[in-house]
Amino acid sequence: MGGCVSLLEPLVVLHTVGTSFFEMAQTLVIYNRTLELSDGQSDAAQALSMRFFLFQSIILTSCALLSMVPTNRLAARCGDRARLLCPQMGSVLGMGFLLAVLLLRLPLEVLYVGAALHGLSGGAPGFWSGVVALASLQSDRGHRTLKINTVDFCRGAAGVVGSLLSGYVYRLGQCGVALVVTAMFLVATSILYSTFLLSFPPRPPPPAEDLQPLLGQQSPGSQPSPRAAVVSVAAALVLFDVGMYGAESVLALYVLKPPLSWDSVWAGYGSAATQAMYLSSFLAVLALSSRLQDTALILLGIVSNCTGMAIMAFATHSWVYFMARAVMMFACVPMPTLKAQLSKILDAQQYGCVFGWLQLALSVSNVASTAFFTLIYPLSLTWNSGLCFLLSSAISYCSVIPVL
Repeated sequence: MGGCVSLLEPLVVLHTVGTSFFEMAQTLVIYNRTLELSDGQSDAAQALSMRFFLFQSIILTSCALLSMVPTNRLAARCGDRARLLCPQMGSVLGMGFLLAVLLLRLPLEVLYVGAALHGLSGGAPGFWSGVVALASLQSDRGHRTLKINTVDFCRGAAGVVGSLLSGYVYRLGQCGVALVVTAMFLVATSILYSTFLLSFPPRPPPPAEDLQPLLGQQSPGSQPSPRAAVVSVAAALVLFDVGMYGAESVLALYVLKPPLSWDSVWAGYGSAATQAMYLSSFLAVLALSSRLQDTALILLGIVSNCTGMAIMAFATHSWVYFMARAVMMFACVPMPTLKAQLSKILDAQQYGCVFGWLQLALSVSNVASTAFFTLIYPLSLTWNSGLCFLLSSAISYCSVIPVL
């Protein structure tokens, strides 16, 4: 089914606002339910919530791994549109299970079924790999870094709007029902956009002379082989993501307990500050991409992220949290810029498959990161709950090595 609109950004905005609403509702529902189970003890509720999110991530990632080969075959047969439609349909199904938990007071474990269905449809790895692949196909080599950062900018802007509104929408009805219903409506709208409006450019056939370099061979005196470059870029992505994702998972719960003790509105403000990093990172790329090479931009982002996360370890007041986020204003530069570098190495025919496996590798690293920080965080609650953020900073700094 053909479309008439080439803009990818509206799809990203609709999907991101919807998932922001869903994630806020899920976090608050799970934390409030575990708070009931632990008789109001916040530390015990934090530990239970982290364990629940860990198991949920394992289920989602494992199912996404199983779906990768069938999704690639489906995309080869039906076109790249399937890479976007299947994960979005799974997302709506997963949201429906949270709605059932709220309306019917079902046990939280029902959400594991929703996570499994979402993963089997491709999950977040499938959706974002499809987005990056399409963004790469829509741009030439010289403008690809800016294009992929533009997509991240739209993702961040939508995340800011979604986060700011989510705290207020959460209060409208039945402890999150209105928030989940709105999230489902937005993602359903993005499905309609993907199906009927969004057009996909035809893939050019791979030039014969490009096939050998993709196998890792090189001529004397040439640059390092593309295979070595792919490994370096992937290693940098994974190391940076391991440090960043685990700490952000902890931070979503850290702000709900004393000494910050944020409610849904303040949690929305904090999430908006997090999403605002996409905006400031995009402005940095827009202003500096003509003056700095990709490597310099990546290093700038790594330093910004790690320094801000180290400050976050001492966030006992709300103003310290927002100061740390201000320091992290370039923290979202490395991920899209590294993906842009990777796309410049690959042939267009390989975008969907390679970015799919890359997103899955990042999802596996996210689970490993969540597991690590889930073990560390409860142990540090009684003496230094900010230890996780210092560890995050140290791990993310290691991504400098493969970048250089």
